[in-house]
Amino acid sequence: MALNGKKIHFIGIGGIGISALAKFLRAQGAEVSGSDITEGCVTKELKQIGIKVSIPHTKDAICGQDLVIHSAIIKSENIEVQEAHKQGIPVLSRKESLKMILGDKEVFAVAGAHGKSTTTAILSAILKDASALIGAESKEFHSNTRALKSHRVIFEADESDKSFLECNPFCAIVTNAEPEHMETYAHDLGQFHKAYKDFLKLSKLCILNAEDSFLGSLEDLGNPCIRFYPSKDLRSISYFVENGIPKTRFHLVCEGKDYGEFSVYGLGEHIAIDASLAVLAAAQILPLEEISKNIQNYCGIKKRFDILTHSPCVIIDDYAHHPTEITATIKALQKYQELTHIQPLTAIWQPHKYSRIADNLQGFVDCFAGVDKLVILPVYAVGEPAIPIDFSTLFAKYQPLFVDSIVRKGDTLLLLKDNQTLECLDNGILVGFNAGNLTYALRGGI
Repeated sequence: MALNGKKIHFIGIGGIGISALAKFLRAQGAEVSGSDITEGCVTKELKQIGIKVSIPHTKDAICGQDLVIHSAIIKSENIEVQEAHKQGIPVLSRKESLKMILGDKEVFAVAGAHGKSTTTAILSAILKDASALIGAESKEFHSNTRALKSHRVIFEADESDKSFLECNPFCAIVTNAEPEHMETYAHDLGQFHKAYKDFLKLSKLCILNAEDSFLGSLEDLGNPCIRFYPSKDLRSISYFVENGIPKTRFHLVCEGKDYGEFSVYGLGEHIAIDASLAVLAAAQILPLEEISKNIQNYCGIKKRFDILTHSPCVIIDDYAHHPTEITATIKALQKYQELTHIQPLTAIWQPHKYSRIADNLQGFVDCFAGVDKLVILPVYAVGEPAIPIDFSTLFAKYQPLFVDSIVRKGDTLLLLKDNQTLECLDNGILVGFNAGNLTYALRGGI
């Protein structure tokens, strides 16, 4: 279906992935509308750029459109899905729509359990004339989408629902293949690995972090493949703070080619790895001098080592919600402490999903090593039934403080239990690890 001039309606348009597609298709010339169950920051942004959004779902929103696309959480009994069927309008899930939307584009698709949003955003900063669809908000263009009339698209590809198999990758970049979202793969590691291999085989070029145990084991994929080994290909990693901004500097040599020195926003070896993968992808179409210049456009993504205040204490919001991610961020925070001499380091953890905690329990117990204080909030369950987990015993070595909620007052965080203030945090580095609603508390309710 040629999409220019077509009327397309998105159900669940407030979601990060659906909103990206809506903005992208609008830039391609489609007439876009949408709906969601409640108003939020994303729906407000969409309205501001001229997209009609209905709150809540209503059958009146379906009025002869050419196509309806819905998010994964929308069920067949949804009132708008039902109305679209009545009117004979084709209805596709986000996953089902990707091949049609991206089928004629040159797609640089970034996948992986960890680091894919950062890698996608860095690559988007380098390839500044390409559209970008990211599963997070780039602070460079203050959105999850840079919607241009461009044949080239930088796309964060999602393995959680196997939709990365539908994104038409020209260049497939994989940061790692650590098992996540295993419910999608019947908790079968073989199925999970096969999906990644199928994704790579779809592309004309692969760029892999070959120190991932699975990715490193792959041999003939039937297409050219650049294998990046961070422990030997990254040279002279160093860290510095420039005008309050943390940065990582590194020298990249891969498969015998010297790519030179780069500096990038953020701290840590994981940032150097993400940036290197982006550089290797961009180097297929841009000269290195231009890459070195354009990478400076990257200024972080919202909720990834996102520094909200600098004084009197440093408040940081971080999306890390898996032990591997938390460990990497804490290492970066310790480097930040070395550079700034700011003490102490307090971690505020909002556990995300009982299933994730249960699947990675020992990893969570170990990953907070190095923090001076650990604060634990109730589990953000995302609708899952509760699983008995004895946090007090498991995390006893940290002497954690258990609280019900966090409230920000100016540059101070109040820790609340039974509606009473247990403690005020107003010094050092305060970092919130969460994929839930803690982010809003850290931002003062915004």
